[in-house]
Amino acid sequence: MISSVMTEEEKSEAWEEAERRMDAIGQNGGTGEHYDAVNHPAHYMTHASGIECIQITEHMSFCLGSAVKYIWRADLKHDALEDLKKARWYLDREIARREAL
Repeated sequence: MISSVMTEEEKSEAWEEAERRMDAIGQNGGTGEHYDAVNHPAHYMTHASGIECIQITEHMSFCLGSAVKYIWRADLKHDALEDLKKARWYLDREIARREAL
């Protein structure tokens, strides 16, 4: 069985990969803005696809985007279980909104 929980070594490798990507790109689309914790947090840039979380979630409703955001970073920041509970909270809210339509 494959575990979906990242080991400490996998987390470390993901962070290193994010840092390599940020170093390789250096700047944000030629705007002169350097990647940083405000504009491009590493925990949203570690996906193997190279896609940043905001590139997906900005096309969703607030609740769906927030749920995806917390799932995306679940093993990369703070407590994974807490992030998954936050994602569930946003999903429950979205479900309730749609059921009320």
